[in-house]
Amino acid sequence: MYDYLIVGAGFAGCVIAERIASQLGKKVLIIDKRNHIAGNAYDYYDKNGILIHKYGPHIFHTSSKKVWDYLTNFTEWIPYEHTVLAVVNGKKIPVPFNLNSLHQVFPKKIAIKYETLLLEKYGYGLKIPILKLLENKEKDFKVIADFIYQNIFYGYTLKQWGLKPEELEFSVTSRVPVFISHDNRYFQDTYQGIPEKGYTELFNNIIKNKNIEILLNIDYKLNSSSIKFNRLIHTGTIDEYFEYKYGKLPYRSLHFDFKTYKQEWFQEVAQVNYPNDFEYTRITEFKHFQSRLLDYRKSKRTTVAYEYPQEYILGKNEPYYPIQNEINNELFNKYKKESEKLKNTFFVGRLADYKYYNMDQIVGVALMKFEKEIVK
Repeated sequence: MYDYLIVGAGFAGCVIAERIASQLGKKVLIIDKRNHIAGNAYDYYDKNGILIHKYGPHIFHTSSKKVWDYLTNFTEWIPYEHTVLAVVNGKKIPVPFNLNSLHQVFPKKIAIKYETLLLEKYGYGLKIPILKLLENKEKDFKVIADFIYQNIFYGYTLKQWGLKPEELEFSVTSRVPVFISHDNRYFQDTYQGIPEKGYTELFNNIIKNKNIEILLNIDYKLNSSSIKFNRLIHTGTIDEYFEYKYGKLPYRSLHFDFKTYKQEWFQEVAQVNYPNDFEYTRITEFKHFQSRLLDYRKSKRTTVAYEYPQEYILGKNEPYYPIQNEINNELFNKYKKESEKLKNTFFVGRLADYKYYNMDQIVGVALMKFEKEIVK
């Protein structure tokens, strides 16, 4: 008999498992239908010794000291500050679109004029969601906003989500704002890095506790009746748990095409976006994440991933991103109300909460769930 059964071995499940095991001394079983732990943060070394993020680039960043300190109990960090380039009209410019980007896409005199206008209107360091910038009807601001919208956001959003920016919840489109700054970093959080030995090793350390057991290749729906437990923590898709009682919640999925090249480097930075050209949205070169390590500098091969967004189809691919908008959120709320009727059952995580959490947000939510609900 287990005190807790946890469905899902990603951040939400493993962090809560660690807290229950270490702080309460309770017996925990984690199950996952995949053949590995770490959820979408799972990484592995390929035959060339390059650490690959199987489900796309994962860069840890947070301004929460609590979250950073918690994870630092289980890993050393490689300092890494993410920079992203986007191919626009044949040029590679920084994204989020910033003042440096402005000077690369407009003639010098016009760029200086636009920079002055932006600084006077918004001030240095402000981040403006593109849909907010589009609301400014002054002629020059309209030129700037229309250029950014059409060349950075529109095509990328269509490929990524299958929807126009206006058809998504504001919280989704505001994740990559226009940045009135010369700072090319993708994130400005206080703490940024990559686990020194990778995310999988981080997860191994998190769940390394005598009170935690883990079983892989186990589907909860097919096996729950054979497992004896007192309380359940579910981190998977909430609509599947309730057997699609109100219909299926839409998610977006991804396909990755991994290629290894006989050259030291493929591109200037870890991530290059293609908002307007090709079917893929971005190319990730994984060596950049651990380029400070000596063996990576010696490597004469490099591995990249071409990333193709696609519709999520149950049983054929993985659900990555909840598609948040008014209609889908209303459907989720029906499932949320059902979940609140259950005793000794908790839902937490990106798929269970139908929210586009970053990794640090998932850790923070899991810690809060433990402190406010599990400990009771």
